[in-house]
Amino acid sequence: MGKKHKTVVTHLEMMAPPRLPPCPRPPGKYALMRAENPPVHFYRYLYDAVGRDYVWVNRKRLSDAALAQIVQHPDVEIYVLYSNGVPAGYFELDFRALPRAELSFLGLMPEHVGSGLGSFMLREAIAMAWSRETTRLIVQTCTLDHPRALPMYQRMGFTPYAQEEAELEEMD
Repeated sequence: MGKKHKTVVTHLEMMAPPRLPPCPRPPGKYALMRAENPPVHFYRYLYDAVGRDYVWVNRKRLSDAALAQIVQHPDVEIYVLYSNGVPAGYFELDFRALPRAELSFLGLMPEHVGSGLGSFMLREAIAMAWSRETTRLIVQTCTLDHPRALPMYQRMGFTPYAQEEAELEEMD
């Protein structure tokens, strides 16, 4: 049994595309690419590297077959931001319940936290979500996530609609 963490989960929604100024591309050599049918081991690498410091455990608990059904589903899109050819972060959009879309995950590798790339990726994710027949975009964050996550979501146009207490257990 791993260490247990109490947290508050905030559920947020966006009911229309936000009116955000154009997002400048980050300086340096960056490429945002969709990972189509990603191998489960690659997805697990991204998920663990990005979420390790924030107690991301839900996807770790899934079998390879169960995880593959999600991440290789045609209505689930995973985008990886590369910096000089190496993953810098990723986000996942779930369109399986259109017209509701979900930003399931968004995060950066530890060495890129604080670089401004999170805002860039979030703007890209929002634009991609609203390029479909989306009428509602949802996301959730918790108090174990980076402290700037909730304010960033709100700055980009998300509004909280529910909160709940939860307990997450680290995996050994």
